[in-house]
Amino acid sequence: MIHDSSASPLIFGGAAQSPRAALPVLPPLALYIHIPWCVRKCPYCDFNSHTASPVLPEEEYVDALLADLNQDLHAVYDRELSSIFFGGGTPSLFSAEALGRLLKGAEQRIPFASDIEITLEANPGTFEQEKFRAYRALGINRLSIGIQSFQEEKLKALGRIHNGDEAVRAAGMARQAGFDNFNLDLMHGLPDQSLDDALNDLRQAIALKPTHLSWYQLTLEPNTVFWNQPPTLPEDDTLWDIQEAGQALLAEHGYAQYEVSAYAQPGRAARHNLNYWSFGDFIGIGAGAHGKLSHPDGRIVRTWKTRLPKDYLNPAKSFQAGEKALTNEELPFEFLMNALRLTEGVEARLYPERTGLPLESLAEGRREAEQSGLLQVEPSRLAATLRGQLFLNDLLQNFLT
Repeated sequence: MIHDSSASPLIFGGAAQSPRAALPVLPPLALYIHIPWCVRKCPYCDFNSHTASPVLPEEEYVDALLADLNQDLHAVYDRELSSIFFGGGTPSLFSAEALGRLLKGAEQRIPFASDIEITLEANPGTFEQEKFRAYRALGINRLSIGIQSFQEEKLKALGRIHNGDEAVRAAGMARQAGFDNFNLDLMHGLPDQSLDDALNDLRQAIALKPTHLSWYQLTLEPNTVFWNQPPTLPEDDTLWDIQEAGQALLAEHGYAQYEVSAYAQPGRAARHNLNYWSFGDFIGIGAGAHGKLSHPDGRIVRTWKTRLPKDYLNPAKSFQAGEKALTNEELPFEFLMNALRLTEGVEARLYPERTGLPLESLAEGRREAEQSGLLQVEPSRLAATLRGQLFLNDLLQNFLT
C-alpha cells in the first residue's frame, strides 16, 4: 500500500515536527491480551498482576476486552493478525470457554493469518490436562510456562505456588495436550544460587526438550517486595560465570541465542516477540496493556490502557489511559532500543520502513557507536557487537537527542 507524503509539517506529541515520510508498507500487526490475575503475587514481580478472588469475572472481562479492541480497530488498515499473546498475570486461570469466546470475537474483527502464532502464558500450578487440551482445540498453538526454577528452596524464595515435580510434569502435560511448540521461562541469579545450582536448573529444562527457552537474570525492580526487602543475590563474578557457562550449555544443545534472554531451536523463535523487537505494531488490550500503532501518514503512537482491573471493568471509565505520538527525535532511540536486543540486529532498510525517517538520521550516532566498538561496521545491518550486547545501555546513549 503506497501513500503520498504531505509537504506540510505534521504535529507529533503536541509540537510541530519536520515532515516525516509516509510509511510505504505498514508493519506486521500483533495482538497482546493482558489478563491481570494471579493466584498469588510473587515478590520479584513488577508486572501489572493482582491476586485473584475465588471467582474471576471472566464474562465481564471478555466483554470489556472486545469493547476495548473495537476502539483500536481504526489502526488496523486492512492488516491481518500475525500473532496473539495472552500475557499476565496468569492467563491460564481463565477457562477455555472464556478464551474461546475472546478468540472468536477477535477473529470477527481482524482476520487471522493462516499461520498465526497464538501463545498462552501458564504456570505449572495451574496445569490441568483437560483444560489444556481444550486450549489447544481453540487454536492456541504455543505455551509459555513459567518455571523459574526446579529447586524447592529457590521456588520458595521466589514465592512460587508450584514445586519442582509439578514443573517437570507441566512440560509433559503440554506435549500430551498437543503442544509441540512451547517455551520454558527460567531465571538465574536467584537468592544464594551457586553456579552448579543454576546449571542444574538449566540441564533439567533442556531435558524436557522445549522448543524455546527464556533464560534471564533476576533483577530487583522498584515497587516489589524484593526491592524493599532485598534477598542475598550471587556476587557479580558468580553471575558472570553462570551467564558464560549457561550460554555454552544452551548452544551445545542446539538452542541458539537470538535475543538478550531468548534461545530457540531452529525455526522456533517466538514470532510475537520478533515482531515486537523489530518495531512491528501491536494492539494492547486489557488492564494496563501497552500498544504501538503505526499510521500510513507516518504517525507512530504508543498507547496504554487503564491499569487497575476494577477501573478497567468500570463502564464509566475509559479503557485508554493515555497515548503518545513519537517525535522524530525520539524514534531513533525507540527503534534501536528494541532492534539491538536481537543478537543479529536487523536489516538497515527496516529503519526507514518502520519509522519514515531516512537512514542518514542515524549517521552521527552510528559512527560514534562503531568507533567505540559497540556497533558492527556493516552498512546493510544495524547490529550490536558482542561488546555492545553486554553494554547495550551505553550503546543506546549514542542515539539519544
